[in-house]
Amino acid sequence: MIATGNEILARTRLKDFARVKTERVDDAAESVGRIFCPHKLTPIDRSEADFFAIHNCAGFDGFSVNYVAYGGSVAIDPGCLDRFFLLQLPLHGSAAISTAAREVTTGPQHTASLLSPTIPTEMIWRGDCAQLILLLDRKLVEHRAAALGGGAAQTVEFDPAVALTGPLGQALAAKIDHLVTHAEQLGPRREMSAVASAEWRETFLNALLNGQRHSLSAAIDVFNGRAETQPAALKRARAYLETRATEPLDLAELAEIAGTGIRALQLGFRRHFGATVTEMLLDIRLAQLNARLKTARPGERIVDIAFDLGFTHLSRMASAYRAKFGESPKATLHRLS
Repeated sequence: MIATGNEILARTRLKDFARVKTERVDDAAESVGRIFCPHKLTPIDRSEADFFAIHNCAGFDGFSVNYVAYGGSVAIDPGCLDRFFLLQLPLHGSAAISTAAREVTTGPQHTASLLSPTIPTEMIWRGDCAQLILLLDRKLVEHRAAALGGGAAQTVEFDPAVALTGPLGQALAAKIDHLVTHAEQLGPRREMSAVASAEWRETFLNALLNGQRHSLSAAIDVFNGRAETQPAALKRARAYLETRATEPLDLAELAEIAGTGIRALQLGFRRHFGATVTEMLLDIRLAQLNARLKTARPGERIVDIAFDLGFTHLSRMASAYRAKFGESPKATLHRLS
C-alpha cells in the first residue's frame, strides 16, 4: 500500500468494525456493494496498483455509521440507492456528486452530501477521499416526514448539498463525530441500548427533516403553521392540470376553473409553487412519463407514450426528462424491462 494509504490507515475511524480492506477493485465493489448497494467502481487518474478500499461499519436499529476510504481517485456509480439515505461527511480529499437535482463538490469543513434513494447518483472521489457516512433507512425517513407533514408516507428527496459552515452542517458534523466516538467506545461486542439508539434516530431525523430543504418541506411548514396554506384557487388549478395533463394548455380555461384571473393565476404559481404554469405542466407530464415507462408493456415505444402524454418535441422532452430523473427515457425503459 502506498504512503498516503498508510497515512489514511493511521487516522481510520471505527477500526474495530472493519468490514472491507482490500487492494482489489472487484473485491471492493462486491464487498462494499453488499453493505450499501450494488454499484460500478472504477479507478481513474492512477493505476489499479495504487488502489485500496476501506469500509468500517457500525450498525444500529434503522441506521448505521460508516467510515469509507478509497486510494487515489475512483468513479462510483450506484444509480438509485433505493433503500436508504446517505449523509456523507468528508474527512480527507474531495468528492464530485452528480444527481438529477444538482451537482455538488464536497470537501472537509465546507460541504457534505445528502443522497436520496430515488435520485440517480454518480460520484467521483478524489485525493484518497475518506468520509464518515450516516445511513438512514428510507422507511424511517418517509414515515417521519409523513407524520411531520400530516399526510401519507411518500417519496422524500433532499437538496444534496449540506453546507458545513452553516448551523445545520456544523451540528450534524458534531453529532456524527459524537456517534462514531460512542460506537468506538462501545466496540463491536457491546450493543447500544434501545433507548440510546432511539435517541440517535430522533436526533438525525428531526435535524434533517426540519433543517435541510427537501420535497416535503413546504407541506411540513404548512402543517406546523410556519407557512401559509395554498389558496384554494391554486389547488383547483393544479388538480385540473394533473387530470388534463395530456391536453394542450389553455390559460383562460385554467383561470376560469380556478376562479381567478390569468395574471393572478400566473403570479400565484410563481409564489406558491416556484414555477410557471407551463413549467408545472411539464413537470406533471414528465412524472407521468416516468410512471408509464416503469410499467410499459413489451413492445411499447417511447415515442408513442410521449405523444400520448402531450409531448410534441421529443428532443426537448428527452432533455427535460434527463434533467429531472438523471437518465434518458430509454435508460429508464431498459433498466426496468
